[in-house]
Amino acid sequence: MIPFDFEYYKPASIEQAVEWFQRLQAQGKHPMYFSGGTEIITLGRLSYVRPGAVVDIKSIPECGVLEFRQDRLIIGASVTLSALSAANPFPLLSGTAQGIADQTARNSITLGGNVCSAFYYREAVLPLLLADSRLVVAGPGGTREVSIHDVFLEQIRLADGEFVVQTMTDREYASLPFVHYKKRQIGNVGYPLVTMAALKKDNRIRTAYSGVCSFPFRSAAIEQALNHASLPLSDRIAQAIDRLPAPILSDVEGSAAYRGFVLKQTMADAVSELEGR
Repeated sequence: MIPFDFEYYKPASIEQAVEWFQRLQAQGKHPMYFSGGTEIITLGRLSYVRPGAVVDIKSIPECGVLEFRQDRLIIGASVTLSALSAANPFPLLSGTAQGIADQTARNSITLGGNVCSAFYYREAVLPLLLADSRLVVAGPGGTREVSIHDVFLEQIRLADGEFVVQTMTDREYASLPFVHYKKRQIGNVGYPLVTMAALKKDNRIRTAYSGVCSFPFRSAAIEQALNHASLPLSDRIAQAIDRLPAPILSDVEGSAAYRGFVLKQTMADAVSELEGR
């Protein structure tokens, strides 16, 4: 139960959603866009957010799309992780989504909600970073298409009043060799020590990570080190660790030292698996 009242709006179009959001913002109601709703509920219970109104985008047709159009996979922001895993159009993304939370939660968590989350894991973004996906973003200035690398820098960075409508990924990424690992301290449900997604394109390994630092990331410097085939694997991994974009996390899930150990093993597993494919 959320310990405060808020107004609820359910627009039927992108234009209506943006218009209502702007109107509510002008009224000082601090609106939030709403898709699966799990984050608003969680953060609302903790008093981290307190919107006076929410704008539910689930009834916007473009936000519910899940299909290939010619050479692109289009996934609406309101598609749940359960629906995404069941359809399995992009196996690396489906596998990553299936590792997030538990089945009950995945029935509500949406792709857009996870990518735009305030929680620092945001694991569903990893395959999108590896695939150089593009996002359709809507806001007061209209609808635009952007590279995910231009708007996801440690977290989603959108202009005021904008929301993610869809992700778009080239079809070729759905059939590339890949691996996905989620390493937890205990059990099969919970936050990760290390989540790693990796794929191989043009004979080079691409990697992206969550749980290692305080934000998910893909690093060109790390990929350069891991693909330096003339070096022993242990040296490549040591160089990759030296090129992490931020300090390794130390929290209740595990110390920085232990997380670093798990990360090295995970990198070794990924490179060994993908180099032969």
